Amino acid sequence: MNTPLRLTRARPGPSFTVTFDGREIRALPGQTVAAALWTAGVTSWRTTRDQGRPRGVFCGTGVCFDCLVTVNDRPNQRACLLPVEPGDTIRSQTGTGHDG
Repeated sequence: MNTPLRLTRARPGPSFTVTFDGREIRALPGQTVAAALWTAGVTSWRTTRDQGRPRGVFCGTGVCFDCLVTVNDRPNQRACLLPVEPGDTIRSQTGTGHDG
């Protein structure tokens, strides 16, 4: 089967572990938070403020803000732009990500 890694003959560094809502997932160097979540089968990690509708990546370019996530206790991080780092603690987010 031809995968993107095989087609490009990419040789990423070794995978590492991050957590998403307490669940350990594997990530590769250079992946964004969104790519790591997608690879782990997670397609939604934020809910809207008013109606609690699920959101994940929409534009993938950092323009729409649908992919907001909390990383290492910092809310409102754009998962489509932020590179994932070993040991990151990623949490799903409700609305603006701020309590109250």
